[in-house]
Amino acid sequence: MRQFLDFEKPIAKLEGKIEELRHFSAGGDLNIAEEVDRLQSRVDRMLRQSYGRLGAWQKVQVARHPDRPHFLDYAQALFTEFTPLAGDRSFAEDRAIIGGPARLGGHSVMLIGHEKGADTTSRIAHNFGMARPEGYRKARRLMLLAARFGLPIVTLVDTAGAYPGVGAEERGAAEAIARSITTCLDVRVPLVAAVIGEGGSGGAIALAVADRVLMLEHAVYSVISPEGCAAILWREGERAPDAAEALKLTAQDLDSLGVIDTIVEEPLGGAHRGREDAARRLGEALADALAELRGKDGDTLRRERRERFLAMGRQGLV
Repeated sequence: MRQFLDFEKPIAKLEGKIEELRHFSAGGDLNIAEEVDRLQSRVDRMLRQSYGRLGAWQKVQVARHPDRPHFLDYAQALFTEFTPLAGDRSFAEDRAIIGGPARLGGHSVMLIGHEKGADTTSRIAHNFGMARPEGYRKARRLMLLAARFGLPIVTLVDTAGAYPGVGAEERGAAEAIARSITTCLDVRVPLVAAVIGEGGSGGAIALAVADRVLMLEHAVYSVISPEGCAAILWREGERAPDAAEALKLTAQDLDSLGVIDTIVEEPLGGAHRGREDAARRLGEALADALAELRGKDGDTLRRERRERFLAMGRQGLV
């Protein structure tokens, strides 16, 4: 059953009427096609109006939508011969981050990303996409493997943040994230990152220090969650919507600030309403970004990537 966000409730009522009419039509000779088409046109119009004026907090809700496609959905839809590799060769396997060699449009790449899970069982197995230190050490291992064999790296970012548990801190979460960021800056192969849902704090940045950073239209990317920001600044979690506006976390905000390179348009009503179309658009954007970088030598890629993020720092953006 499709889940609806608060601002989608009027749309949900209309879609419910459409389903009822289709059910009645299927059970008899009544032809209600014209009425269904009229209601569907109204739904499309309301979706276009609603999603065309989403606020920052509403964008957060869309980015977190339980039906939104995740890493494994895009891996299956866009990549062939994907072979996940396990373990950090130090402590354990962390399924919050998945990665391995794959092919995108006939070209070999190293695919790495956060996986949140699609139901209760898989969300627990993937720790809701919140990686422990071993997850970032695995990502670093795969990046170095890609550099060794000259494979471009594609990362798909979708996490509320790194896992903040005691065990993660004891095993060096900050060090693991820092080393992953350093590796992103150092590898001499093309690196393209796409924020497909939530891009939360250092847990997202660890995979997103790239030559080209893409964001889906309704994804979010910020230094802290709106709830965490509200709790720190105002001691009131209810002010999360205010924090979302202040954080400038939408794709449109970050594009205007020069933090990202490309906004990938989503289907009408968000990626969760048009999963195949969303995957196609993301695949085309990734292929275009990789094609643009493919002719550059490793030293140039490394130098330009480092200069890109140093420039953000000088401008006060990070």
